[in-house]
Amino acid sequence: MSTDDLLTSRRAVVTGLATAALCAANAPAKSAVLTTPAKAEDEGLMREAIALAAQADFPFGTVIARDGVVLARGKNLGKRTHDPTAHGEMVAIRRFLAERGPEELKGTTLYTSGEPCPMCMGAIVWCGIKRVVYGASIAQLAAHIGQIMLISTEVAKRTPFETIEITGGVLADEAIKLFM
Repeated sequence: MSTDDLLTSRRAVVTGLATAALCAANAPAKSAVLTTPAKAEDEGLMREAIALAAQADFPFGTVIARDGVVLARGKNLGKRTHDPTAHGEMVAIRRFLAERGPEELKGTTLYTSGEPCPMCMGAIVWCGIKRVVYGASIAQLAAHIGQIMLISTEVAKRTPFETIEITGGVLADEAIKLFM
């Protein structure tokens, strides 16, 4: 190895280490994920999401609420619309946005019969929804249908610009029965 090659190699190593250190120092802090216990109104709103799930193409139903008042509903319409993105959460979000706009969506609570997939959880984050309440977990769902094994708290942990409350397992036994 020539002296020029050795200097180039050393520079590359030093530059790489310096870049890695700079990136680590400037990386945004991970967000706080608040796993919260169920609230008094959660069970009733989850029952509504499960009722929607019973009518859906795949048993996923969603309601979006603020202060216990339902503002939008959605159910999985993937087969009917030939749209693989028509998950219950996405349908509810789209309906909410069409009727009320994005500003009103911020700070709401989303109730869904099954834990949101990564696509839906990403949409939830970008919309500013502050709380997610789900019935059956990804692990429970995976026993019956294919699932991307990335849980909602992992997506939330990697969202440095938001703090998201997540409450799981609300009426999970009732929700998972729809898959049997």
